[in-house]
Amino acid sequence: MAAITDLSGSLAVVTGGTRGVGAGITRALLEAGAQVVICARRAPDRPVEAAGRTARFLPVDLRDPEATGGFFERVRGDYGRLDTLVNNAGGTPFRMLDEGRAEHHARVVGLNLVAPLTASIAAYEMMRRQSGGGSIVMVGSVSGSRPSPGTAAYGAAKAGLENLARSMAVEWAPRVRVNTLVVGMVRTELAHLHYGDEDGITAVGRTVPLGRLAEPADIGDACVFLASDRAAYISGAALHVHGGGERPAFLDAATVDN
Repeated sequence: MAAITDLSGSLAVVTGGTRGVGAGITRALLEAGAQVVICARRAPDRPVEAAGRTARFLPVDLRDPEATGGFFERVRGDYGRLDTLVNNAGGTPFRMLDEGRAEHHARVVGLNLVAPLTASIAAYEMMRRQSGGGSIVMVGSVSGSRPSPGTAAYGAAKAGLENLARSMAVEWAPRVRVNTLVVGMVRTELAHLHYGDEDGITAVGRTVPLGRLAEPADIGDACVFLASDRAAYISGAALHVHGGGERPAFLDAATVDN
């Protein structure tokens, strides 16, 4: 993607950009020439680097609106502009609805929906005043469009995030574009916690029409596209990066020969 998309001279913020999908997005943006600031509650184990350059880390708890506002004020003071915000931070433990109290599920919604809303409003205040406007990318999930037993609050939050992005795209046009990456299963350093050993990861990958789990770089390349001028007329869209989705179960259950 970096070979055909040049983001040189632009500044991007990637929330949760210290590992996994977020680190993949950060590396892709660095390779495309962008300057990148990553944020999370804890610093990465090692710097996130690509193309001979390193992302800058700043700590922030995105669930704290005051801290989030302070983070974006620091970005404004240090750089004077913000071209791309990638709302990647999120996640959830596996918990059936009747196994946790309502406040447990509410915290999941807070991290995956309210925190991106808070960050986006802060970013918009910068973007709307600068030449060229800006681009906001929400990192959504296929969990937002299908039942998500064990991660129901997460799925509900991701469904809300995609709807939120469409509303933002209307309210904030034409200065700021807002889009969603609808992400499927990704092979990260934590994949074994969800899918087991290498045999398990391979078996799960076979359920995807393209025959494998996504790599973080696959998500990163899609994010670079949405951040770039090549997507200048794309706003309010949901780009599915899921390898074709999930093979319908009835196809495996059917006994009809084709």
